[in-house]
Amino acid sequence: MRLRSGVFASCCLLVQALGVGLFLRGFFPLPVRTLPRNGAISEPPPEPPPAGLSSNWTKIPPPLFKKAVIMLIDALRDDFVFGLKGKQFMPYTTQLIERGTSHSFIAEAKPPTVTMPRIKALTTGNIPGFIDVVMNLNSPALLEDNLIWQAKTAGKRMIFYGDDTWVRLFPKHFAEYDGTTSFFVSDYTEVDNNVTRHLDHVLKRDDWDLLILHYLGLDHIGHLSGPHSPLVGPKLSEMDNIIKKIHTSLLSKQEGEVTLPRLLVVCGDHGMSEMGSHGGSSEGEVHTPLLFISSAFDGRNGPHKPTERVQQTDLAVTLAIGLGLPISRNSVGKLLLPVVQQRTMREQLRYLHLNGFQLSALLQENTPAYEKGK
Repeated sequence: MRLRSGVFASCCLLVQALGVGLFLRGFFPLPVRTLPRNGAISEPPPEPPPAGLSSNWTKIPPPLFKKAVIMLIDALRDDFVFGLKGKQFMPYTTQLIERGTSHSFIAEAKPPTVTMPRIKALTTGNIPGFIDVVMNLNSPALLEDNLIWQAKTAGKRMIFYGDDTWVRLFPKHFAEYDGTTSFFVSDYTEVDNNVTRHLDHVLKRDDWDLLILHYLGLDHIGHLSGPHSPLVGPKLSEMDNIIKKIHTSLLSKQEGEVTLPRLLVVCGDHGMSEMGSHGGSSEGEVHTPLLFISSAFDGRNGPHKPTERVQQTDLAVTLAIGLGLPISRNSVGKLLLPVVQQRTMREQLRYLHLNGFQLSALLQENTPAYEKGK
């Protein structure tokens, strides 16, 4: 009898151990193997050139945009821009979307939908795991290959204002910065004013290549009173006015210049649930707007198409191509073709070639049985 009880208890312990193992394997899956920044990776194979001509197929293509501004609005749900709230409180942004001077997408953010893992996804093109929820409270420097590091290596001058998570992830990367803390959730006014107060000065200058702004006020409103709070509308109007200020400034800088266009990217790191929280996988938490706004898109014709759904990780590769930078080695994103459709077919194929080669190298690194096609 005792023997049977001992066997039964051992079986229960074994099943429990297997259950814990399966839970940990699912909740903390092994990430895609990360290549070091200076790790060995072969150069893209050259395209066979036409007879008598040399090929530049192995070179990084020149940039498509002279400067870029990334405006990240924390907890910006897709319906805040594309729904009724967008039409009511963000008229300037809605006009840009409807008249064809932008390319708009709904970007899906993978759980966990908290800020630090989402910034990692936006800049590396990779998918962080749930272990990053713990690291979100004390973000260490990001050592994985990423867009910000590539821009710094290329000599681009970057300026940042907003959530100080960026300053911790990318120390010594920004020529100028002013970080704001995200812990005082009762403050949804000064936390954004501390970002906006720099705009008039920095937009007049021409000594930067990439400007990143991270606004926290909307997220704080969500935590305080949810997505249907009467505070949401005025905050969206405030963000719309800032988008207008940046866009008109970028356009005015281009007047009379024969140069590359400027680019404004508006996005969210995650959305918010119907309770105003985030971290999970509800529709409100994972779907965020992603807007590319530039005079390069003025020639787009035809009616406004339904908003395409893409992955949040697609931003890193698209910005890398747009700024003339190498694609981050661990990126699993794909190039958003509408953003480069103003280029020639040969150039578009070149961009896809670079994206495909980078993904192939990542697959080879993570698949022991991978064999190159002969």
